[in-house]
Amino acid sequence: MTVIPQGRTRRAALVSAMCALVVTGMGLTGCSEDPDAGTNGVGKLPPDKIQSRTRSAARAADAVHLSGTVATSGRTYSLDMRLKSAGATGSVTTKGLSFQLLRIGEQLFLKADASFWSQNGGDADAAADKLGGKYVKVPQGDPSYKKFIGFTHKDVLLDGLLTLHGALAKDGHHEQAGVRIIRITGDKGSGGTLDVSLDGKPYPLRLVRAGSAGTLRFSDWGKDFALEKPAKDETLDYGKQLPTS
Repeated sequence: MTVIPQGRTRRAALVSAMCALVVTGMGLTGCSEDPDAGTNGVGKLPPDKIQSRTRSAARAADAVHLSGTVATSGRTYSLDMRLKSAGATGSVTTKGLSFQLLRIGEQLFLKADASFWSQNGGDADAAADKLGGKYVKVPQGDPSYKKFIGFTHKDVLLDGLLTLHGALAKDGHHEQAGVRIIRITGDKGSGGTLDVSLDGKPYPLRLVRAGSAGTLRFSDWGKDFALEKPAKDETLDYGKQLPTS
């Protein structure tokens, strides 16, 4: 016969009593000593392993919806993008100007109103009426292509984002929109924070970038979406270089 130490018996009884009190007083349905019970288990891993598992899960997913802000090269961009390997679609806003991006394969289209195209004056101002409201095919040698294509490549974008800087640590179990998460930090938060789902696959759900470089949310992991090439009468091929960059 196994003898259970009295201290363990008292502790178990106390936990049971507390659970009963919580359930009765707050209308909850259960209580557990283990915050990782019933989860995908990554909450038990060291923070570097959590970060690695998260990156692997993100790369393996067929698609994702990304929204939020990214500060880079002295500009802040507000993104609302749906991404997959075959392409991407969504909107970008910076300095009060908004435009849509559509990538199909390696073809990149940019759609914006006349005010976006006229921001640089000169030739751009003259072309604004022609380009406004159209899907403009961006030449691969154009500076705009190099600047914006990175917002449309899922793995390239996520690989660059899903890295915390400095010493990694866990910052507890939390809940976000009804989903249980484990939060990891870099340098106690100054190197960024990442919320990782404990339900289902360990997908990243929210990222606060280091150095106040933006906050991003991730959703609809693995949820496919349609990509359609714009109609011919909605498309313009401006040539080898656009009037703005």
